[in-house]
Amino acid sequence: MEVILKQDVKGSGKAGQIVKVSDGYARNKLIPGGLAIEATPANKRAYEREQAKAKEKYEAEKAAAVDLANQLADKIVVVKTKVGDNGRLFGAITSKDIATAISEQTGIEVDKRKIVLDKPIKETGVETIGIKLFQDVTTKVVVKIEGGK
Repeated sequence: MEVILKQDVKGSGKAGQIVKVSDGYARNKLIPGGLAIEATPANKRAYEREQAKAKEKYEAEKAAAVDLANQLADKIVVVKTKVGDNGRLFGAITSKDIATAISEQTGIEVDKRKIVLDKPIKETGVETIGIKLFQDVTTKVVVKIEGGK
């Protein structure tokens, strides 16, 4: 019997695949457990429509991320913070601080979880920060940390 897997099933396949399994396994385990549906012509068409919609959504999100990456590319963002002696900061600059500065200075909203910090920023100066906007879409932003406030 052919079934369309709704979830990954060890030994059978990944979610979304159409696989051939024994009738008993399909009727007793996969279908009642909500792991698969029978691969009838109607279900196959519905599955193909869902796949097309998912691909279209993925392409739209990727295009939006590329557009955002182009807008952010090589921007210089200034973050002002309290500084002690020798240019050392009180605390550290976090991804939240950088996201807030990007939003205030460029008007572009960036989720703080997408900002990639290799190490905490604890000194004044200039740092190049990566922002992962989508699976294969990343950009760099120059962050200038200045004493002040």
